[in-house]
Amino acid sequence: MKQSRTKIVLASASPRRAQLLKQIGLKFEVVPSNEREPGQPHLTPRELALRHAFHKARSVAARFPDAVVIGADTIVVLGRKVFGKPKDLAEAKRMLRQLQGRTHQVITGVCLLHRARHKRVLFAEKSDVSFRRLDDDQIAAYLRRINALDKAGAYAAQEHGRAIIARVDGSYSNVVGLPLEKLRTELRRTGILIS
Repeated sequence: MKQSRTKIVLASASPRRAQLLKQIGLKFEVVPSNEREPGQPHLTPRELALRHAFHKARSVAARFPDAVVIGADTIVVLGRKVFGKPKDLAEAKRMLRQLQGRTHQVITGVCLLHRARHKRVLFAEKSDVSFRRLDDDQIAAYLRRINALDKAGAYAAQEHGRAIIARVDGSYSNVVGLPLEKLRTELRRTGILIS
């Protein structure tokens, strides 16, 4: 499989993921998955992220059997609590109040799926994110600067992240939405050569 002959499809509407793929020089088509992300309380956060990534890739791969489809799911975890996307600004404020002054994990599950070749690669990456101590005014100011409702944990490291994040240990791109270092390695193993 050579890059010039293999179509790549990103099964995500996330502009952040598309931007990350462009950074590593991939040419791809965006075909968002309409797969829902139901909660599975019996799964670990890692298993949950991998399950969602696989289902997203599978739903799009049915239409593109000759392409490598990339599905991904990013979740924010504090202790045993999983933070999804907030349903409104009040919930976004509650999330940031819980995360402030603490270290949490960001886990991204990724699935590379090529139906025609019966290839499936699943992996997950974890990064530790330490938040600054934030008061309600700082949280409100941050939420005025971003659209928190389409982001797990109600924040984005790449959007005014310095205002709330003290430190990231691990892959920064993972916190944004795709662990590029691991993704490069797995794409090479799949036969897609990237510089």
